[in-house]
Amino acid sequence: MFSGIIEDFAIVKKIVADRDNIDLTLSCSFVNELKIDQSVAHNGVCLTVVDIANGCYTVTAMKETLDRSNLGLLKEGDKVNVERSMLMNGRLDGHIVQGHVDTTARCTAMEDANGSTYFTFEHATAPEMTRRGYFTVDKGSVTVNGVSLTVCNPTAHSFQVAIIPYTMEHTNFCDIKVGTVVNLEFDIIGKYVARMQELKD
Repeated sequence: MFSGIIEDFAIVKKIVADRDNIDLTLSCSFVNELKIDQSVAHNGVCLTVVDIANGCYTVTAMKETLDRSNLGLLKEGDKVNVERSMLMNGRLDGHIVQGHVDTTARCTAMEDANGSTYFTFEHATAPEMTRRGYFTVDKGSVTVNGVSLTVCNPTAHSFQVAIIPYTMEHTNFCDIKVGTVVNLEFDIIGKYVARMQELKD
């Protein structure tokens, strides 16, 4: 489980295809604190550390993950938002994030807001997705590339988020532009409410 508060961004050092999977080798500031089998969120995707060597660590993304996320679009040198799993004795500064990406979205607009930046993202939508809780609500939470954010101006297939300068500097939002594909995880509470409603009908 994660909180959506990014610790660092890792740099992709090597990508190796292994049948339908890919192995990603990355470096980051806390690599020496990692252990084999530890969970780390990468752009919001929970992946398991499978190797640590030469100041880098390796994780494997399987086909299901690649189909639902932007990890298959990564190139060597790209920045990836990373967060280790949450400590249960600390404050939950973001919101409950599982590290299970639901779908991707595309940035369609960026707007300066006197120091902060509004990003607009559009995502696929369908009645069955809405019934499963894949939607946003005004002032609700959403995870974009692993970052816990507050939703503004949601529609059936889009929403905005406001990014402060600190977040812009310390996450890969600094590299997002119109056309960039990002990972989305919708709020787990909304998914449970939607499922309960479905079971009542």
